[in-house]
Amino acid sequence: MAVSGQLALDEAGGIVGEGDPAAQARQVFENLRRCLGAAGATFDDVIKLTYFVTDMAHMPAIREARALHLPDDRLPAASAVQVVSLVRPEFLMEVEALAVAAE
Repeated sequence: MAVSGQLALDEAGGIVGEGDPAAQARQVFENLRRCLGAAGATFDDVIKLTYFVTDMAHMPAIREARALHLPDDRLPAASAVQVVSLVRPEFLMEVEALAVAAE
């Protein structure tokens, strides 16, 4: 299963943490957790993460948020890509996940 790219939006659709990569990263991983859960999966089922960031300097914030959900000794494969921009300039990152879960 693939979880499409998640942005720093709250459940009402408002942007979380404008200009704050740590706040955006925490929201993105919370959104991933909710999407995985809705499909009957968890972060234990994630085999690949792809990070799209507007600045590679945001990667430490992403790693900190990721550590809240995935231990360092069980990290999935990952790719990080710096992009010029995302769908709206307020977004600093987007993360997508690929998971394999039992049916």
